Amino acid sequence: MTKKILLFGCAALCATTLFAQKGKTANIIPLPEKCTLKSGEFVVNPQTKIALIGGGENQQMQYAVARLNELLGTAAGFSLPVVASGAGNNTITCTLNPKIKSDEAYTLSVKPNKIQVQAKTPQGIFYAMQTIRQLLPPQIEGKQQASDVKWAIPCIEVEDAPRYIYRGLHLDVGRHFMSKNEVMQYIDLLAYHKMNTFHWHLTEDQGWRIEIKQYPRLTTVGAYRNRTLKGAYVAPEKRQWDNTRYGGFYTQDDVKEVLAYAEKRFVTVIPEIELPGHAVAALTAYPRYSCTGGPFEVEGLWGVHNDIFCPREETFTFLENILTEVADLFPSEYIHIGGDEAPKRRWERCHACQERIKKEGLKNEHELQAYFITRIEKFLATKGKKIIGWDEILEGGISPSATIMYWRARESDTSVTAAVRRGNKVIMTPNSHAYLDYYQANPKTEPHTIGGYLPIWKVYEYEPSLPGLTPKEAERVLGFQGNVWTEYMATFDRVLYMAYPRAAAVAEVGWSPKAKRNYDNFQERLMEVMKRYSAMGINYNRTFLTEDRTAKK
Repeated sequence: MTKKILLFGCAALCATTLFAQKGKTANIIPLPEKCTLKSGEFVVNPQTKIALIGGGENQQMQYAVARLNELLGTAAGFSLPVVASGAGNNTITCTLNPKIKSDEAYTLSVKPNKIQVQAKTPQGIFYAMQTIRQLLPPQIEGKQQASDVKWAIPCIEVEDAPRYIYRGLHLDVGRHFMSKNEVMQYIDLLAYHKMNTFHWHLTEDQGWRIEIKQYPRLTTVGAYRNRTLKGAYVAPEKRQWDNTRYGGFYTQDDVKEVLAYAEKRFVTVIPEIELPGHAVAALTAYPRYSCTGGPFEVEGLWGVHNDIFCPREETFTFLENILTEVADLFPSEYIHIGGDEAPKRRWERCHACQERIKKEGLKNEHELQAYFITRIEKFLATKGKKIIGWDEILEGGISPSATIMYWRARESDTSVTAAVRRGNKVIMTPNSHAYLDYYQANPKTEPHTIGGYLPIWKVYEYEPSLPGLTPKEAERVLGFQGNVWTEYMATFDRVLYMAYPRAAAVAEVGWSPKAKRNYDNFQERLMEVMKRYSAMGINYNRTFLTEDRTAKK
């Protein structure tokens, strides 16, 4: 096995060098729209300056170049002076140019004596800096000063812009809690790959993770469980339990710190507050908002549970108060309200629910869920927010202003396509190609997961589209997101192992032109990016090095 890895690695590295010498592209992920390598290099030294033209006093422009400068300060031992004007030799000149075609687009020209970056917005400047970051030696990602490194950037011409406006990565912190610092590292990595959205899954049956000041029991009670399933989900009589108390939550100050960190990396953070299902942790804290009145305990068992929010007036008041605090915290346009996997068993037997169905003239419990979601959507609109929901929100009908997150591959094709034709926007995140909690290699040699099989080549082959849409309708497909569900990821180390390098494939699918994507070439570029993962000290999966390349056929 070791010999096979070494042979494949050497072959890939040689192919990468040859590929670069031919001038076709550079080792950049995601692949730029246009990219031409030239002869020569620009060497960064302590006398190099960063000049911000047309926005030097703009705080966002300062953010755009700060991360690269931080890395240089650590790895090279020097940071570059940032000035508001001036250009010339030995300068990285960053210019805001309104003629650049889109907000996230940029151009990059590296010559032996200067670097010129142009973008319409500071966000485009930031993405150019990520490209420069990938062109520098891998030691730029190190956590200590590197000696005897020439900080050279190959001469190159780049014109680049993303294919989709939504490029996201999700993290479930409900099943297993990740610390504030780990969440920020997660954000830094997705920004490194030019993804622009972090979907923060904050509430679950197994834990409520965000402080709500009006309802302190959500975290004092709902953030902790007394036991957790050990190993696979098996029949009740065979289950084993870890009876250690487990949990954690983010204070609102923690959330503000994460949001400030994300802002500096041009990442939008979308919070998810699950309703009406996946609510057992909340109902343990406040059982009166259930159909039965409880009692409940925060779940240590994965899966779908029958106890969900009861659509009484007091429940809506409770949820509206929670969402008011969430809306006040998060500047994002969207709040994700879940809407998935909400069993109707309790509603079928609940007098209050049946009375609500009669009062509102609804046909059944599916329409009751649509009423529930629509009512929450209307409330959030008063806070200046729009909703995203998993594709189950279509069951029973939904307003055309809701955005759908498509996850049930094939099962939901028809209903989601019909909704897009009616005017709904959609984010593609199908479990067939975007669930990074699935096995990425042979289950016999990989850590236990929830199941499924999703090697990196299968992520890469995905095309974010729906059948039968007109070009105008296709514009409502906003983009692509990878999902990381943490039932079997108790540590952040395991999260990174499951997410990377597959998240790099997610990034390229969302950013790069379809016609230019090529898996063999991607794999060659990934060999170089892996060196950077190693320098970062992250635990990433290496099994693609020995994958059966014929399996995708």
